[in-house]
Amino acid sequence: MRLLDRFTGSVPMYRLVTLALLMLAAVSLVLSATGGIFYPPLALVLSGLVAVGATWGASRLLGIAFGVRPHDESSVITGLILFFLFLPTLEPVGLSVIAFAGVLAAASKFLLVRHRRHLFNPAAGAAFLVGLTGLGAAGWWVATPALAPLTAVLALLVLARTRTLGTGALFAGLAFVLVVAQLLPFTSGIAEAAGLALGSYPILFLAGFLLTEPQTLPPRRWQRLVVAAVVAVLFALPLTFGFSVGTFYLSSEFAVVAGNAVAALLALPLGAKLRFTGRREVAPGVSEFSFAPDRPVRVLPGQYVELDLPHAKADRRGRRRHLTVVGAEDGELRVAVRTPEPGSSFKRALAALDPGDEVRLTTVGGDFLLPDDPAVPVLLVAGGIGVTPFVRQLEADAVAGVDRDVVVLLRAPSPAEAAYLDRLAALADAVFLVTPEPPEREQPGVRWARSLEEALAQVDRLGDRRVYASGSPSFLDRARRALKTAGAGRVHTDLFSGY
Repeated sequence: MRLLDRFTGSVPMYRLVTLALLMLAAVSLVLSATGGIFYPPLALVLSGLVAVGATWGASRLLGIAFGVRPHDESSVITGLILFFLFLPTLEPVGLSVIAFAGVLAAASKFLLVRHRRHLFNPAAGAAFLVGLTGLGAAGWWVATPALAPLTAVLALLVLARTRTLGTGALFAGLAFVLVVAQLLPFTSGIAEAAGLALGSYPILFLAGFLLTEPQTLPPRRWQRLVVAAVVAVLFALPLTFGFSVGTFYLSSEFAVVAGNAVAALLALPLGAKLRFTGRREVAPGVSEFSFAPDRPVRVLPGQYVELDLPHAKADRRGRRRHLTVVGAEDGELRVAVRTPEPGSSFKRALAALDPGDEVRLTTVGGDFLLPDDPAVPVLLVAGGIGVTPFVRQLEADAVAGVDRDVVVLLRAPSPAEAAYLDRLAALADAVFLVTPEPPEREQPGVRWARSLEEALAQVDRLGDRRVYASGSPSFLDRARRALKTAGAGRVHTDLFSGY
């Protein structure tokens, strides 16, 4: 996991998925040219161009019609997924069906939405709708033994980047067991059944590129696991029942769509409006933004929110961001973000807000919660702006009168850039400030260390403490190594993937 974090942490999520799908397409083309895949190279190229072109073009036209700027990279990803779902062809009718699927997928992002979040995976939804029309059906040709090893590796990278390894593993494991159990009577043994399940059924591709799409997943871990189990069972049902009603039939794409529906029922997007009330600098390059919700919003200490901030010329990451909540009380919601220059389009728009301006809160999520039992001692390790969930957790404990044994390690580029240090010193039993140079003056309750290793050597009862770490993927990688060397136990990190 640490190696995967280091490899994928610096790559934007959409870019990683795009590159993974393009690599899978390129290898498919090579296999086609060498006889490893049945479909001819020209059919692959033409089908891929039609799938991506139709999805991208329809998204652009619909964006103009709805007055919004579509996310181009998201359109490319959807088109590439459709490319792997529909059988490659050179026939005009078959290509027309692929183009139709691309248009349906693009339209679903504008029509099947709630509070600007689409409710169904566009590619799976389009494939399901094409099947209902009777014009064609998804073939999931990506599920072939020749592509299985690469699909497994790429799916693992995507799951690691989106912090959904548990969700993907539950689906893949349960679907694999159910499929193997049903194949056993028709094969020579468990080895053949297992090979067929992994090589000829789209378990790996579905887990990595459809099931765990962040837009359609619910925000809590237990909710995601429920969705994974539902999709796995529905995925395996066609082997048992294999029935159809009219043009409706059980299929892999139906399993994904049904899972999306369950996710929506478990946690519909909130759509609360937040009125901007003010901004203050809490450290050089770090600002805290305050909002007043138009309705009560429950945010557990340690959870994050997703904000939708409309602005012109949004960059490739779009107009939504996950932000950890640093305060949520007295009808006020506060988030803190690094505001480097020039910054992303979202952060520039955030910094340009005037009091009274509105943004939309679409999701509250995350399971980065301290133990229910306050008798469990904890160690909170933060890198830079990663300190924000800990401030919220310690303030909530103070308000509730919870007496918890808490040690905080805060790493910052310099003492002046240590956000919320005064507040942490007042709330925690001990605070270690880790910076290259010592602070100019001593601060009560704060001890200085030059490195994480030096600070950890001074933490009492380290092996008994529940460890929580928050920060960038590169910081978490360094922190895990230091904690393991020092003898700490398991490190809990947030599911939130906002970096």
